[in-house]
Amino acid sequence: MANILIAEDEASLREFVQRALGHQGHDVEAVRDGAEALHCLMEADPPFDLLLTDIVMPVMDGIALSLKVAKEYPDLKILLMTGYAAERQRAHNLDELIHDVISKPFTLDEICARVDEALASSDKSEAVTTSDQGLSK
Repeated sequence: MANILIAEDEASLREFVQRALGHQGHDVEAVRDGAEALHCLMEADPPFDLLLTDIVMPVMDGIALSLKVAKEYPDLKILLMTGYAAERQRAHNLDELIHDVISKPFTLDEICARVDEALASSDKSEAVTTSDQGLSK
């Protein structure tokens, strides 16, 4: 299974996703913000296969984190989460760097399926579009 890093500032959601992916057999580490995520990435052995990050977080948001990670860890797959339509639109500019954006709230089945899709993709050039799928602006 995969080695996954979650960056999410909301403790209950972070724990929910961590448990869900752990039950799927993945090794999962979870942190509160982008700065902690960068530290984990630098210390990781083995390296992470996937970064699952919220967009809106303190210290370093998911957009800044994704830009830095894509530059320093180009093979790491990135999946973003957000509950804000405007933030999803900001992520649209990252289509070449990220796999997809997941809208909150999501179910256990939805998050597991999206993670599986991201892990199964062969590279970022096959990224799923981040086009608006029913979110109001």
